[in-house]
Amino acid sequence: MGDATRAAAEVPGAIWLVAPAGSVPQFTGADFTDDDRLYAKTAEDFVRNEVLPRLEEIESKAAGVMPALLKRAGELGLLMVDIPEKYGGLGLRKSTSMLVSEHGALCASFSVSWGAHTGIGTLPLVYYGTEAQKQTYLPRLATGEWLAAYALTEPGSGSDALAARTVATPEDGGYRLTGTKQFITNAGFADLFTVFAKVGGEHFTAFLVERTTPARCSARWGKATGSRSTSSTSAASSWAPARSGRPRTASRSPSSTPRSASSSAGPSRASA
Repeated sequence: MGDATRAAAEVPGAIWLVAPAGSVPQFTGADFTDDDRLYAKTAEDFVRNEVLPRLEEIESKAAGVMPALLKRAGELGLLMVDIPEKYGGLGLRKSTSMLVSEHGALCASFSVSWGAHTGIGTLPLVYYGTEAQKQTYLPRLATGEWLAAYALTEPGSGSDALAARTVATPEDGGYRLTGTKQFITNAGFADLFTVFAKVGGEHFTAFLVERTTPARCSARWGKATGSRSTSSTSAASSWAPARSGRPRTASRSPSSTPRSASSSAGPSRASA
């Protein structure tokens, strides 16, 4: 094994760059199982038969349509693909998850909300949540009983996440979150928010904030280019203190999620 091959082998997933063709198992479409295809068909049938017929309502942001469709997806098991069985999910392979997403991506606006819930709204909790947090929230997210949103972006920081200015201040045994978030998909109806902030203005971490958390907030609805029906909100907020959880710094895990008390409420205080 040459130096380049040894170097690549030290990086998970990189060996295929230098390994001889055929020496590493390759996944192809022929490797999808009948169950994989059935999950994908369920997703495609749902979107064709139940989402697309309501496209005009979706595009006009008719009240209640998007959350109702997401909850229907939950009834069909389409929100639990990546959640471990231990927490009420299906715990399927990433290849299965990809196939389901591909076959369900027939309506861009719905796909954005669906992906915001199952991806950035749920996976930080799957990967970095405490056991208590997972037991509390994942079963609800898996069925669609609760819907999720992810509050990272701010007016002055997007992909440069560590430039965020939202601050978590210790208060009454928890934390008060103060700052501005924007472009928060599903903010208008989400029940659980993963909100990123800096503890003491320095240590970057995330808090789980339930929608019913007392908050002082001013908000305005935004428009997502190319996705007119997406519920995306910009807001300046101050949340009541989180009651538990020890924050971790970004160097340990930028998506670690100490539990915050609860969340934002109503369209006017739904994101941040």
